[in-house]
Amino acid sequence: MKNLLKNILVPIKDIQETRGILIPIGMEYLQMVVTGPPGAGKSYYINQIGGWPNEGYIDLTQKNWWKNQTLIYRPREVHLGMPFKGFNEALTVFDKEWVEAEPSPLLEPARIKIPGRGTSFLQKNWINRYVFEFLLPPPEKIFNRRLQRQDQGYFPVDVGLTLEMVERQVQAYQEIALYLHRAGLNISIRDSLSGPPYYIAEKGAVSVPRWSIPTKPPRPSLNSVKGWKQVLGLNRSTWFNITAEPKALVEVSRVAHDGKTFEMLIGDQRFYFAPEIPLGVKWASLRKHWRISAPYVCDSSEPLGFVRIQDGETVIMGRANKIFRHILQFDSSIADRHVGITNQRGDLTFTPLAHEQPVQLVRSDDMDYRERVKLERENAFYSIRQIFGGQIKQKSATEALQLLHNTIDCMTRDPAREVARSGQGGGIIRLDNDTIPVIVGDLHGQVDNLLKILSENCMLRHLDRKAVTMVLLGDALHSEIAGEMEKMDSSILMIDLICALKLRFPENFHYIAGNHDSFSETISKNGISQGLLLKEELLDRRGSDYVNAMETFFSSLPYIVHAENFFACHAAPPISTVTYNDLVNITQHPSLIREITRNRLQRPNFPGGYNKKDIARFRKTLGCAKKTPFIVGHTPIDPFGSAWKNVDGIKNHHIIYSALQDGPAVLQYIRGRFIPLHYPAEPLTKLINDLKPL
Repeated sequence: MKNLLKNILVPIKDIQETRGILIPIGMEYLQMVVTGPPGAGKSYYINQIGGWPNEGYIDLTQKNWWKNQTLIYRPREVHLGMPFKGFNEALTVFDKEWVEAEPSPLLEPARIKIPGRGTSFLQKNWINRYVFEFLLPPPEKIFNRRLQRQDQGYFPVDVGLTLEMVERQVQAYQEIALYLHRAGLNISIRDSLSGPPYYIAEKGAVSVPRWSIPTKPPRPSLNSVKGWKQVLGLNRSTWFNITAEPKALVEVSRVAHDGKTFEMLIGDQRFYFAPEIPLGVKWASLRKHWRISAPYVCDSSEPLGFVRIQDGETVIMGRANKIFRHILQFDSSIADRHVGITNQRGDLTFTPLAHEQPVQLVRSDDMDYRERVKLERENAFYSIRQIFGGQIKQKSATEALQLLHNTIDCMTRDPAREVARSGQGGGIIRLDNDTIPVIVGDLHGQVDNLLKILSENCMLRHLDRKAVTMVLLGDALHSEIAGEMEKMDSSILMIDLICALKLRFPENFHYIAGNHDSFSETISKNGISQGLLLKEELLDRRGSDYVNAMETFFSSLPYIVHAENFFACHAAPPISTVTYNDLVNITQHPSLIREITRNRLQRPNFPGGYNKKDIARFRKTLGCAKKTPFIVGHTPIDPFGSAWKNVDGIKNHHIIYSALQDGPAVLQYIRGRFIPLHYPAEPLTKLINDLKPL
């Protein structure tokens, strides 16, 4: 059985003993819901801690399941009704339909309803109301326990018991736990009742549960109002006023979101905190995230990154946080767990964790960050207009045709491309090692997402300096937004924009082929033939010469890009044995093109997919070193993210998707490692077009 939680569980350190069970200190103000497969020990656990004795059931596909009366009484044991493909109703893992299904039914997580965060003080924050504790002992332990209890009475769930059945049940609960964690719910994992629980910490993620970091508070006195407030969780922090002079954090303190920046002095280092305030977004719908960076990152000779604390997230700032340590370059003056930071609707709550090493906050200037962002980014907007040759709108038919011909000529003569036997540009681009790769996943017509990537983090400045090479992994066309899949305006504009960028940065802007880069009738979404629709629209708007040129453009695209520090294609490595020359001359191998642009990860219900061995063979064929990262797009793992590292437990196997309406993400190479950088959505086409001419 494949353990989906392997290597991503971290023991919770701040714990207390309650009736013989170790429970996180911060969880005392939350309320537990205990779940897991049959035989995991849920009933014993509930009895041990004095919880509600009756079992409950919730159907995760039902609207407002989080308001179900089953959850009123807690802690208690709850069975989960889960959605599976081919079954209209939710099933538990001991229902006859699920147990007897061959092969194991595939979980259909898109049908799971997710509670809201409560974006205003008048709305309940349902997503943080519960802590779901998953009891997931090893399958062998559960199997033996269930065998033993068969002598104690009749347990219907144990009829036809096999180890394989138990493994399937455990894996289903692992998959649900991981999905709910990614959705933002409070999830803890126990493999036994004798040790501490764990929280999920996927590689590349920095968020931790709020209740996993607090230091143990003094015992409250119930003879005072303050003591009762502490018991009820009403006195967790005090407001902190940041001034122009450094001021130390000596207790749990809260900083208000006021649109201004400040600096943190921690150890011997300084870090810049800036509210992430998207332009052109109404204040009422704003998600109040924060960014932390080293001061003056734009003055660096190479692109640097930032770390992000989203609304509702808690992070630990310290050397034990590998992502923070890598990006912010923590030195030895910073403790492993120096300070915990929680973002609650934009207000930041700081919890000092290394009391012998002070943390100070200071206001470096009093300028409203919104004003500064507007001033700084307008320069990038004007640069984009200059690159595009005017407002960001579809070119005229004549201008678009000339632009496309110039781009095709530029691509086929690209010195970075291996030359095919035909004398034209081959299927492989080889990058030199003097440039920093920035990898962009599927865009699917989200023009504003590409503009956002270009206008953030000093990207255009670094592209001009050739310090950065941007690689788009195909599928920039065809919207995936419901109600917009038949509309081709954004795809046509995206073509024009990609052509303009390739001509402006011929050596360090590359677009490789995806499965949507075609007029084929096989390209469809929800029954909509997007390939044919795009061809019809272009015929109508720009004529047959342009459509013919687009056919040439599609056939001229490279398929693979690699350098010393990564290799990438749109969807998958070849699952067949191929040579380097086969890849260079890929246009002569249609089946190879299909593998690279359409295949997906191997699954029980998709045995023809690729696996770890295919990636290793592809790496060797390209002459890449053993641990060179492999990056693809094409297959978003879940609807809650844009970047996934070490996918399927395969080290250095990353997926990036950049078409989310909430804003794009990229994988940027920072100091020897690919780091996901996420940006909020902005209506940049409109903002750039509204600029006054210089």
